Amino acid sequence: MEINILKAKEAFKKYVQKYDIKDEKVLLKIKHTYKVVENSKKIAERLNLSEEQKNLAQLIALLHDIGRFEQLRIYNTFVDSMSVNHAEQGIKVLFEENRIRDFIKTDKYDNIINKAIINHNRSNIEEGLDEETLLQAKIIRDSDKIDIYRVITEEKPENVLTIKTDDMESEKITDSIYKQFMKKEKLDYKNIKTNMDIIFTWLAYTYDFNFSKSKQEVMSQEFIDKITSKVEYKDIETKQKIEIATKQAKIYLNE
Repeated sequence: MEINILKAKEAFKKYVQKYDIKDEKVLLKIKHTYKVVENSKKIAERLNLSEEQKNLAQLIALLHDIGRFEQLRIYNTFVDSMSVNHAEQGIKVLFEENRIRDFIKTDKYDNIINKAIINHNRSNIEEGLDEETLLQAKIIRDSDKIDIYRVITEEKPENVLTIKTDDMESEKITDSIYKQFMKKEKLDYKNIKTNMDIIFTWLAYTYDFNFSKSKQEVMSQEFIDKITSKVEYKDIETKQKIEIATKQAKIYLNE
């Protein structure tokens, strides 16, 4: 078999050993990686893909955030806008430093792996991808977002709502962000001003799932309610908008 997931996991374990694995941020990304691997396997199985495709989906998941570790070491943050695009950093680690051969000996899948990783955190998947590459890009995007929801729900609000404020609960939602969400449009991250806006970016992930099974997973885990209940909303208008948006997100996921 050209893709040996067990050996790839051993290589990943060896790679992360050079970082401070007692660091909570490092541990968070290691756990996230393995969870995304599990999600990718489930999605691939539900799509009745071949063993080769299932293994490839898991390998891409294993490697999708490998750039995060160097990002954290160099910049001490996971915020791309304050440091580096972590997907591009991952491509540098894997292909410019040629570490990809630690995880898989053949170069047969290099282009698919490269394209899937570089597209996993973009607003939209680039056009012109072949059918198999597009499929794998969709799988990793769904798998990643499902576990991002898990991370958000498990973390304290102050750890994931990153805009500093003295009174988070009294914040309002920026009008342009709310309007874009209600129109089911891609949110313009440049307009984000408050932590309430950040919550809306999470809710907007619901518009970007590619497979019905992914939507069902989000609903079964009740992620939407868990995310919107993380904050006690003191502003009445904000609370009403959150309730409306929550309802719309659930309707969309159930379609």
